[in-house]
Amino acid sequence: MRPVMATAVVNGLLIGLAALSLAPLLWMLSVSLMQPGEAAHFPPPLLPSEPTLHNYRELFARAGLGRHLANSALVATATTSVALLLNTLAGYAFAKLEFGGRERVFRTMLAALVIPAQVTMMPLFLMLKQVGLVNTYAGAIVPGMAGVFGIFLVRQYARSIPDELLEAARIDGAGEFRIFVQIVFPLLRPIVVTLAIFTFLTAWNDFMWPLIVLSEDDLYTLPVALASLSREHVQDSELMMAGSVVTVLPVLLLFLCLQRHYLQGLLAGSVKG
Repeated sequence: MRPVMATAVVNGLLIGLAALSLAPLLWMLSVSLMQPGEAAHFPPPLLPSEPTLHNYRELFARAGLGRHLANSALVATATTSVALLLNTLAGYAFAKLEFGGRERVFRTMLAALVIPAQVTMMPLFLMLKQVGLVNTYAGAIVPGMAGVFGIFLVRQYARSIPDELLEAARIDGAGEFRIFVQIVFPLLRPIVVTLAIFTFLTAWNDFMWPLIVLSEDDLYTLPVALASLSREHVQDSELMMAGSVVTVLPVLLLFLCLQRHYLQGLLAGSVKG
């Protein structure tokens, strides 16, 4: 097969796969702009006959989705901020600092990766109940504050930092915290961006843990609020699709804007580690 033909075949397959991936999202957006009940027609229309923002107005005016949107933004932002601080500090410590049992502790942490998150939910819930964090924003944030995967990701990247650079800073009298802030953290920027995107997307899309730990409607995050709303408007496909667009659009735009940095961090970590 000629190179030009091979390129055309590969590009055609990629375009076809992209179209299949985008089709559900485009249909979701189309239905969200339809008049109430229009999506229930047979055969289902692909495009709205008269596009309207009525469903979005209903979500924010009557369903109070604005409060849940703010809840998701608060939980995801706070989780990401704390996770970046703790994961980068721990990852750097495991990569460059010498202390007793370092490798043994790190291997034990890696072994925890094989434990499903669902197994730890009940013990974690009981612990939070003992300290009074159930049905609070803090309770929704705690599980994402630090993770083995994040520590592993930062450690693998931090191992590529030359030891001579750190030793030179120590000889000049810099303390470990100053070395981390002024030297190490700027060098970790690619993997920090990757970890930030990964953590934010995970916290924003999380459904199971907020459903368990939050019981008041005013504290619900978007996925939980949307599931609760679907019980009342199970037949209202247009309203549900509008809620899905509001839930998906912010993180989709965030990923599209930062995808270059996200992929660079993953690839650099895999090569340098």
